[in-house]
Order: sequence, then C-alpha cells, then structure tokens
Amino acid sequence: MVAGLLVAAAVLFGVALFFAGLLSIAKVKLYVDEDPRIAKVQEVLPGVNCGGCGFAGCADFAKAVVEGRADVGGCTVGGPKVAEAVAAVLGVEVAETWPRRPVIHCAAKTDDRLGRVPYDGVESCVGADVIGVTQACAYGCLGFGDCVQRCNYDALHMVDGLPVVDYDKCTACGACAAACPRNLIELIPFKQDRMLVIACSNTEPAKNVKQVCKLGCVACKACERLLPDLFEVNDNLAQLDYDNYTGQEELDEATEKCPTKVIVYAGKPKPEYEQMLTATVT
Repeated sequence: MVAGLLVAAAVLFGVALFFAGLLSIAKVKLYVDEDPRIAKVQEVLPGVNCGGCGFAGCADFAKAVVEGRADVGGCTVGGPKVAEAVAAVLGVEVAETWPRRPVIHCAAKTDDRLGRVPYDGVESCVGADVIGVTQACAYGCLGFGDCVQRCNYDALHMVDGLPVVDYDKCTACGACAAACPRNLIELIPFKQDRMLVIACSNTEPAKNVKQVCKLGCVACKACERLLPDLFEVNDNLAQLDYDNYTGQEELDEATEKCPTKVIVYAGKPKPEYEQMLTATVT
C-alpha cells in the first residue's frame, strides 16, 4: 500500500513538473513586450476610471492612445492639461482643445410640461420612458433624476423637475449623459465659462410643440437669421455649431430674439450676476 502511494505521488509530481514546464515555455513564447509609453500615459491620467473616454478605464485608454485608437485629448475629466501631458509622452502636438461639460437640452420645468398624467410605476426615467404616458412631450426631461443618481460627484441636482449641473464639482465623466434615456444631456466644448445651449429636443412642428409644452423650439429661424454661421434649423429644431462658436458673437441678442426662450446659457453666470447673487446672500 505504501509503495502504491509512493508511485501515485511520483506520478502526480511528474505531471506537475510537466505542466510547469509547459507554462514556462508558453510564458516565453507568448510574452508580448508592452510599449513603455502605456505606463507613462497612465501616470499622467487622473486615474478615476470613469469611462468618460469611452474605454473601461484609464489603463485601457492609455493603451488605446499609444496604439492610435484614441485621441490624446480623449480624457474628458483631465481636459486640456492632461491632453498636453499625454501628447508630451507621445512626442506629438495636441490640437487646441477645451474642457467638455454636460448641458441639458430641455428647459421645461414640471409646470411647463402639458399633458402630464399620474404615474404609479417605478420612479425612474428609463421606466417612464418605456411606458411613455407620463407626459405629452415625447422628447423632454422626465424628471425622475436617473442622471442625478448616476453622478458620483454630487454635481447634479433636480430643481423643479430638471437636472441642474454644478460645474464646480462636475468632472465631465459622462455618466449623466449615458443615464438619460432620451439623450437630453450632451458634453459640449466649453470654450468659455458660459456657453449657449438649445434647451429643447422636440423635432415636431411648432403647432405640436405648443400643445405639449409651454416652452420649446418652434423653428422660427430668428436665431438663424441673426447668426447664420452659428445657428441652423434642421428638422424643426434649432442647432448650434460649436465648431464656429467663438463667444464674440452677439449672443445676448440671440437669447432675446428667441420667442420661447429656449436659447439659454449654461455654466457660470456673468461676473456682474455673481456679484448680485453674493450681495443677495450676504
């Protein structure tokens, strides 16, 4: 019996040595020498692994950048400074970039939404969007705050049925945009502290828009006539060309010309407004 145990142990030991040898050979044969720039790129990234770049995390993004599958300015959280650092590692020049921040393409607060009906289902935008009977507008914010719940930085809060962005806390990770079932949240290049936004997504004709919302773009083209290089009305909805956006245009006039007031500013208020707010608080 002892002899049998010794034989079995010897066989198992031999098998273990055999597979250990195979693993050693495979390690040598299959070893891939990783580009050292990947680790260097990862070092200059924020390390929050938010996924805002479109990759699973900073490590995947670093690898993609080095392999040419991602742009050096793809880190939305890091913005221009990180883009410059990544470009320096790769020895390339980075094109002019701006930090990207989320904006809301809806201005209708709870009382502005017409045709609202009682809703007893799960209080989530995704659930309400599937049912599709909570309000008449099929394009506007549903107001249940899925975007707020997905934000890990306390940068979004619901106010009167609409999400409001706290840009001082926002990291531009894109989680809020991914959470919105109606794609009302978009990350745009913030070329200035305050950016114009079309706060509407309804592509229905003006008559239909007025039936479902007190606000909403009616495709009057007043903005397009004022600033044709910046505004264009397509599919019954005004659109902004941020590539041509300089901030030097008569932007205040555009907001005043809009009859339904859906051309709004997002971001920090003007300095004089901030002083007024401070004076009011104190």
